[in-house]
Amino acid sequence: MQRRNGLIHIYHGDGKGKTTAAMGLALRSLGHNHKVVIAQFLKDGTSGECKFLSKQDNIILFAANPFSKFTFQMTEHEKTETKTTINKMFKSATEYAVKSSVDILIFDEIFSALSTDMISENDLIQFIETKPVQMELVMTGRNPSDNILKFADYITEMKKNKHPFDSGVPACEGIEL
Repeated sequence: MQRRNGLIHIYHGDGKGKTTAAMGLALRSLGHNHKVVIAQFLKDGTSGECKFLSKQDNIILFAANPFSKFTFQMTEHEKTETKTTINKMFKSATEYAVKSSVDILIFDEIFSALSTDMISENDLIQFIETKPVQMELVMTGRNPSDNILKFADYITEMKKNKHPFDSGVPACEGIEL
């Protein structure tokens, strides 16, 4: 089958399933022996899917959350250090993905990194505009800007109608973690 040019996917919204959809696409691609890079923003890379995927061939995972906290829980010093770590990870992940001619690059929770000023929207747009033509790019998170949405070929919004967390039920290993 002939490959088409890589497209841009956005999974966003307040509902569960954004990361799950991106990871499912990674699994599908790995099943066809494609190369995948996943860069997780404001996550520590210890979720169940990361534990499993890290044992597979043709995939590299990057994660950047040195304090394993939400940004609203961080001190100013922690925010500064997290921002530095995230920007280094973004640079490492994009350089590796380009150099290695990966088929899919996933930026998980990049919109959270953008909305908390951990990464520059201009840096992301510059990458989008110059990414290798064959590379599929997947981005997840809440509230992507109109500037980013205009680049997308796929836009899927996950809408929360009900979630156990709203009634105080903590995240469950194997379901949310």
